[in-house]
Amino acid sequence: MPELELRHLRAVCAIAEEGSLTKAATRLGLTQPAMSAQLRTVERIVGGQLFDRTPGGSVPTDLGKQVVGTARLVLDEVGQLVSLAKSRSTNDGTPGPLVVGGVPTLFFGHFVEELRRTIPCSEVRTEILPGGSALLELLVSGQIQLGIVDRFEGMERRELRGLEVRRLVSEPQFVALPDWDPLAAEDEVDLSALADRDWVSPPDESVGNRLQIFSVCADAGFTPRFAHHVNEASTARSLVANGAISFALPQSRSGDGIVIKPLRGAPLMVDLLLATRREGPAAGRAHDVFACAAKAYKAVLPRNPAYEAWWDKHPEAHPELDAALLMAEASAPKN
Repeated sequence: MPELELRHLRAVCAIAEEGSLTKAATRLGLTQPAMSAQLRTVERIVGGQLFDRTPGGSVPTDLGKQVVGTARLVLDEVGQLVSLAKSRSTNDGTPGPLVVGGVPTLFFGHFVEELRRTIPCSEVRTEILPGGSALLELLVSGQIQLGIVDRFEGMERRELRGLEVRRLVSEPQFVALPDWDPLAAEDEVDLSALADRDWVSPPDESVGNRLQIFSVCADAGFTPRFAHHVNEASTARSLVANGAISFALPQSRSGDGIVIKPLRGAPLMVDLLLATRREGPAAGRAHDVFACAAKAYKAVLPRNPAYEAWWDKHPEAHPELDAALLMAEASAPKN
């Protein structure tokens, strides 16, 4: 008879947290048949059905709730065991490496440099993933010690064991247009004016706020026509320069045939979060790490003067970041 393995426990936790077999498979890098096979294996071992399929997704049965709860405890204990073993095996008085993760951002390089100056460690290593769901998996398992995560749909169901999570900033999504488009001359663009355009979109697994995108477009009176699916920035910019449009990070630079403009009323906002593990090189330094992220984010604002102007007009989007910068300035050595 097969025995339970850690991969089986991760599978049932992922299904419970994502509410979907398909989303859980994507999160763990598995095919749906492979995920289904793992679920059937666990159900055979424990002797009962773990999830009911409902119109709202996969919902744990009473037995499923017990199994998921126990699985989370086991995975947490294993994670702590591995972390402790690693720290003891390298505990010669020399700080170990700091492994930093992030979703694609334009301030990540600055963040790494700030961390190098602030957090004692032998080196800084990085891991960039397309979406926050997979990044949280690495954080919870202890494979990375801190990360920049975008808030994604279903995040509130995730078990954030051993993590301290704080909002860094609520970031407006701008729009990228070809520079010859009549709307490119506007200071702000109405989302409703983009109803008949071809949109560039990254793959589904890279967009944590897909439902939010469709919701704000519906409020503007249309369903976006995603004609181009790409996950590489230079290709996306080329498509925009030749007539398509896309949402864009607000710090993105105009040029090479495209312009980056704010959307009127900032209908699409995405929270960027900083998640720090409570052990490892950054343990007890969450405030210092947050200050590093705040300085790094502020450093890239000049990339897009339109975003600098928006930033100054909307302090409600970044109170935590502003407070961190004020505290860092107050504690800095005076010459």
